[in-house]
Amino acid sequence: MTNRTKEDFLNGQTLLIDKPLNWSSFQAVNALKWAIRKKFDLNKKFKIGHAGTLDPLATGLLLICTGKHTKTIPSLQGQEKEYTGIITLGATTPSYDLETEIDQTFSTDHITETLIKATTAKFLGEIDQRPPIFSALKKDGKRLYEHARKGETVAIPTRKITISAFEITQIDQLNVHFRVSCSKGTYIRSLAHDFGQALQTGGHLTALRRTKIGTFNVDNAQTPEAFKLQLGEK
Repeated sequence: MTNRTKEDFLNGQTLLIDKPLNWSSFQAVNALKWAIRKKFDLNKKFKIGHAGTLDPLATGLLLICTGKHTKTIPSLQGQEKEYTGIITLGATTPSYDLETEIDQTFSTDHITETLIKATTAKFLGEIDQRPPIFSALKKDGKRLYEHARKGETVAIPTRKITISAFEITQIDQLNVHFRVSCSKGTYIRSLAHDFGQALQTGGHLTALRRTKIGTFNVDNAQTPEAFKLQLGEK
């Protein structure tokens, strides 16, 4: 949609943004907020927010809502999400992804394509999942990652999530390419870690891209920079 007006943004827009690698979700929202405010001379009370965080190391679909559409954020957060990515077998990291260095390595001599594909069945349907210690969830008044960075041991309860699809799309040596459709609250990093454990070897997430949220598709999204250019900001 081009030629959006000030009233369009105030009445409400749901913007499909393709979040770049190494950007936080907050940075993406902030980039759009300042561009829109500058373009239309809006005050600080202009409402804008996103419907579901993406880690800086992940790319893909981020729904950013403005104006009255911010009221739809809770319902958008509850929509099923689809991701593609890579799980690298044979090693683990404390964060379950590339945010931290490898801490343990394991033998992969027993790993076969048949075993990898068969193991996905263990994760389909409603399952119990433990969120990673390097996450923004709160425990005892602090974010879990704050406990982790101090080396503190924290008991993290499991929670129910649903995985409706878990497909292996390619196996490149120890790099397992996948597509997952899942419910709100699913940590793909935890899935990567648990998948490695189920294979009796280590596993950690080395690439992640969110491709869908409900009926919204990243194919229809644009980068924050492209949005700003479309808005007329140089």
